[in-house]
Amino acid sequence: MRILWTLPYLPWPTTSGSKTRQFHLLRSLAARGHRITLLVHSNTELDDATDAALAPWLERLIVIPRRPLRSLRSLLTMAFAAPPLLASANGYSDSLEQQFEALLQEPWDVIQVEHSYSFQPFEAPLRRSGKPFIMTEHNIESGMGAAGYRLFPDWAGPFTRFDQWRYRQWEKRVFAQTQALIAVTEDDAKSLTRLTARATSVVVNGVDCSYFARVSPDRYSRRLLFIGDYDYSPNLDAVQWALDHIMPRVWALDPMVRLTIGGHGLPEEWPERWPDPRIDWPGFVPDLRSVQKEAALFFAPLRDVGGSSVKLLEAMAAGLAVVTTAQGCSGLKVENGVHYLSCEDAHGLARLLVDAVEQPARLAKIGEAGRAYVRQHHDWSVSAAQLEAIYARVHQKEDAPVLA
Repeated sequence: MRILWTLPYLPWPTTSGSKTRQFHLLRSLAARGHRITLLVHSNTELDDATDAALAPWLERLIVIPRRPLRSLRSLLTMAFAAPPLLASANGYSDSLEQQFEALLQEPWDVIQVEHSYSFQPFEAPLRRSGKPFIMTEHNIESGMGAAGYRLFPDWAGPFTRFDQWRYRQWEKRVFAQTQALIAVTEDDAKSLTRLTARATSVVVNGVDCSYFARVSPDRYSRRLLFIGDYDYSPNLDAVQWALDHIMPRVWALDPMVRLTIGGHGLPEEWPERWPDPRIDWPGFVPDLRSVQKEAALFFAPLRDVGGSSVKLLEAMAAGLAVVTTAQGCSGLKVENGVHYLSCEDAHGLARLLVDAVEQPARLAKIGEAGRAYVRQHHDWSVSAAQLEAIYARVHQKEDAPVLA
């Protein structure tokens, strides 16, 4: 198939779960023979390393620069445009709209749009062309908005509630125009089905199981690991909750526990805010296996998260036992005490962590159960097959004869 795929970010380097998903789905579909043109609205320039990583999998890569978020036009758009804040910040690009309209003149088997918040520049060209499109929604953004709104001052409460209402209206408007709608978890699919009164398909988040298969965690190390993308507000909240409320309780019970916090966009002030020498701050880690093999377990105190977490899947694929919350493992068909360990409050999580690092054999059992689960249900080959099946169903409906 000839596929036109749109993204509001470059999918390399894979510094976030969304970028990891995009890169591996593009790679998997290309390896199956599909011809993909990728249209990207990017706030970073296309460098040689990114071009080299993507070129083998794409027939064409077209990158449209995004205006700075704090430019006057961006600020005015976010203040006065009709769409909600997130959709306005990612929309209103004349050059992107013109490029997309030109591409629609070509024949496509599939037009794949990622994220409802990226849709504004595509809406008018799609309506004028009459061409159907498929959309993947990674999170239900009207619900997820609460996580980002935590960053607003208290006095902005009326605006954030209004903007969340606006996003619900935006979702209804956008989803009604899709030929097929895709979620990343069954729970999200059910919510989207209730919202749209239409069936929603699922393409799960995945992991490159073969890449992590040889990792052997150091279950005797007493080292906890957290990796995240700190442009994503739930990860900011997770670290702040952990270091302000959970780890002090852990160290009161076991002062020998250590913690590694890495990932893209790590705030520069954090090592000064939390100067404890038992915390290591490696920043972005190009090869996660290098820190996974040094850890006893993966600790993800996530309170505001949707979809399913790629970082948890990668930890499980590496054989790391995971300690998290019910929210942290949302979207995964896993069992507490078998595939992961869970608690909801700071005191309980601290006690759980201290007990866990004292039981390496238990960590090994849980880690290997998680690895087996991910290998069976979340390898990227599974995700690519699900997406391919959706494409096939859509085309079967398009090609069906019309009965008089």
